[in-house]
Amino acid sequence: MAEPVLVAEGLVRRFGAIAAVDGVSLALATGEIHALIGPNGAGKTTLVNLLSGELAPQAGRILFLGRDITPLPVHARARLGLARSYQIASVVGGLTALENVALALQAHAGSSFRFFADCSGEAELEAGAKELLARVGLAARAEVPAGLLAHGEKRALELAMVLAGSPKVLLLDEPLAGAGTEESRRIVELVAGLREGRAILLIEHDMDAVFRLADRVTVLVYGRVIASGTPAEVRRDAGVRAAYLGEEAMA
Repeated sequence: MAEPVLVAEGLVRRFGAIAAVDGVSLALATGEIHALIGPNGAGKTTLVNLLSGELAPQAGRILFLGRDITPLPVHARARLGLARSYQIASVVGGLTALENVALALQAHAGSSFRFFADCSGEAELEAGAKELLARVGLAARAEVPAGLLAHGEKRALELAMVLAGSPKVLLLDEPLAGAGTEESRRIVELVAGLREGRAILLIEHDMDAVFRLADRVTVLVYGRVIASGTPAEVRRDAGVRAAYLGEEAMA
């Protein structure tokens, strides 16, 4: 594996007596899609919240390009190049797809939101937004209000907005959630095309998508890592079969 860009070492996060994340370590390398799987309540989203800075670990540390970022808040990690998407696409429904991406670009440039009404009139901003929309297959939908986009298009738009910060690491929390068969196919192709030049941590329940996309898979159960390796290695792991995927799902 290439030199890791993001490393988690012994992360712990408890809620009362429950250890949602219990001594988890993992490493993400540039050019790699690393899938994080496990049953509901396994601690996957809590782990992503720790990596993104939305929660603070009670033990362990997080390294980004060798730098300890454990104390840094979300916005500081984002400036370094650590970006996160959510289970529910967060777009501004009343603005066009182009305006949503332009807002994201402006925000990453560090400017205020006073340009809200006329951001699309700025040539450089508009050109950058159009380029990102084209990258996620939404060039023809630039002037459509985000609230009128199909579910899969909203997921693609959110990815364009995430890419506005030129992230080195992408944390993708269930990008296929709620997507139909054709939408899922397009999102899988889109995610696969994002690996170049960045590391991706993918949380996903769709096992077909996981095993098509992932270079490595880590399995989390009750806050602990029970297996980590290539998709083939995880498929063969008896503990994974018993604890999560089941014989039929692993066939």
